[in-house]
Amino acid sequence: MSTAPDYLALNRALWNARTGLHLTSEFYAVEAFKAGKSSLNGIELALLGDVAGQRVLHLQCHFGQDSLSLARLGAVVTGVDLSDAAIAAARGLSAELGVPAEFICCDVHDLPLYLPGAQFDVVYMSYGVLNWWPDLAPWAALVQRYLRPGGRLVLVEFHPVVWMFDNDFQRLEYSYFNTGPIEETEVGTYADQDADITHQSVTWNHSLSEVIGSLLTAGLQLTHFAEYDYSPYNCFAHTVAQPDGTFRIGPLGDQAPLVYSVVAVKP
Repeated sequence: MSTAPDYLALNRALWNARTGLHLTSEFYAVEAFKAGKSSLNGIELALLGDVAGQRVLHLQCHFGQDSLSLARLGAVVTGVDLSDAAIAAARGLSAELGVPAEFICCDVHDLPLYLPGAQFDVVYMSYGVLNWWPDLAPWAALVQRYLRPGGRLVLVEFHPVVWMFDNDFQRLEYSYFNTGPIEETEVGTYADQDADITHQSVTWNHSLSEVIGSLLTAGLQLTHFAEYDYSPYNCFAHTVAQPDGTFRIGPLGDQAPLVYSVVAVKP
């Protein structure tokens, strides 16, 4: 599958620029996090269960809030992210809070160069991660490589139906299927849509059949799949807060899935 030129450099620059804004945003609520609030939501907490003593590989960890929330639950965590600014912030948070975790800065495709032999009980990924992968076959192979026998992938992700719409959710603009790179100029950031930041991004849409099919092809066994008509995050245009603290997208109401979850086990 063809990829856009320099997509890694463009996306690294995007996430480096976002990190400083995210650290001070209400969205990420870093001060509350420092005071002990977990960044994990109900969906992933229910799927993860008791992780005390488990080795967890957190792919695309941004500046490490979920990684450190897992470490607070007793997991032994390794977080990986493309952005050097995000990894520096994650290491700083880990040191400041006295919550140990290992953080690796690299393109996830290159992780075997940095982490050649380890295996983990859990590979964890959440919310806005797969769209940065051009092709999911290498992703599924990487997950399979890093799981111990009996280990599991826990993935919670925004639903591919969401990415079919324009950013204003007024019309269908993109294919449900992975038809190639989507090159955009993004203004603001999902954590602060009015932020003074403009950056290029390159992403790919991935259908559910591509996600699940790639895991099955890699030899993993699907043990859980669910779809949700809400998002735990207020990160889209025209969101409407629900009484339980979740969010829906106004034009879509409760008629479209916004999030899905997958658990897959390595035999």
